[in-house]
Amino acid sequence: MATELGGMQVTSLLEALPGIASVLRNPVADAFVGLIRAGARLGEFKIADAEEILRYAVRRTLMTQDETDRVLAEVKEASDKRAEKAAERERGRAAKKAAVVVQKPKPKPKVKLVARKAAKPPAKPKKKK
Repeated sequence: MATELGGMQVTSLLEALPGIASVLRNPVADAFVGLIRAGARLGEFKIADAEEILRYAVRRTLMTQDETDRVLAEVKEASDKRAEKAAERERGRAAKKAAVVVQKPKPKPKVKLVARKAAKPPAKPKKKK
């Protein structure tokens, strides 16, 4: 015999058992939160979150499966491109670091020390006779 829990009962249960909220939480709600955080650049974009939202849309007949497949293909392609660009940037940084390490330090120019002669006082003008 299954019993339905009312809103107050669920609230009191969530307060009484702190870890149960993550177990009872809907995966669609988690996906929405993940995508919102990614959109605000507070978190990382996860394709799994997008897939969950799209599956939800298909279950509710908000979208067709063909539409969902197209959107997922676009998302995966964009994600792959982003990962490739990040890998290229990392390779470029590694190459720059290697180039800096390989370069020999430039020799310092030799400075010749020259002894300065003491300055002579200006010559006195000669008297004319």
